[in-house]
Amino acid sequence: MRTKVGVVQMTSTGDVEANCESAERMIRRGADDGAKLIVLPECFAYLGPEAGKLDIAEDVDDQSPGPILGRFLALASSLGVELVLGGFWEKGVQASHVRNACVHVDAAGKITSVYRKIHLFDVDLPDGTKLLESETVEPGTEVVVADACFGKLGLSVCYDLRFPELYRRLVDDGAVALAIPAAFTLTTGKDHWHVLLRARAIETQSYVLAAAQFGHHYGRRVSYGHALIADPWGTVLAECGDGEGVAVATVDDAVVDRVRKAIPCLTHRRL
Repeated sequence: MRTKVGVVQMTSTGDVEANCESAERMIRRGADDGAKLIVLPECFAYLGPEAGKLDIAEDVDDQSPGPILGRFLALASSLGVELVLGGFWEKGVQASHVRNACVHVDAAGKITSVYRKIHLFDVDLPDGTKLLESETVEPGTEVVVADACFGKLGLSVCYDLRFPELYRRLVDDGAVALAIPAAFTLTTGKDHWHVLLRARAIETQSYVLAAAQFGHHYGRRVSYGHALIADPWGTVLAECGDGEGVAVATVDDAVVDRVRKAIPCLTHRRL
């Protein structure tokens, strides 16, 4: 089955309404280009001072959704497209913490799967950027594969990209494509983003759908961008440049089968 998919690139800030308008605009653009599934980047609804995400976090519930979630459930239904809501700020068990959730929504506007980011980004970078995600985010524990329009889609978020064992688990659970919504910093992104994404595609022999934040958000927080789609051979099929945009390409399960048969490394594993 050949299915067009899209990955969004945007610059989120502390302005939730402006962020949602930008995300909706890019989703509509992707749908106009024929995409049947569209991935939003991490922090698409809010990327501002840390305390703000606690104020806007919502329950992930399609029966009584909050205003942000409800808006995108309705959009998926009205356009007849599946959405992956990148890093969605979900209410945590503790009032002082949220979850960084990756939510798959079907074309009827119903939630099918929710992944909570397992690996939290606690770093002190050479450029002065210091991020301690664990101070306000509860880590997830479960590996999640969603039933997407083209087949099984493995869900992950940003920093997870540096942990290949997660993606092996996703492939073991049937994934033929991997959603990697991200807000990669400029410092790490310029050296590691393309290398890591192509490596994950090659070693899992799967498509990679990597939505991305771009540009300046607040304070010292700057993201690298370059939202892209790579095929199971590691070839970049589509990529965003500077600014907001949506990259669209085709996922083809026949290509996955061909690559996995040509170099059957997934069946040759000994560890």
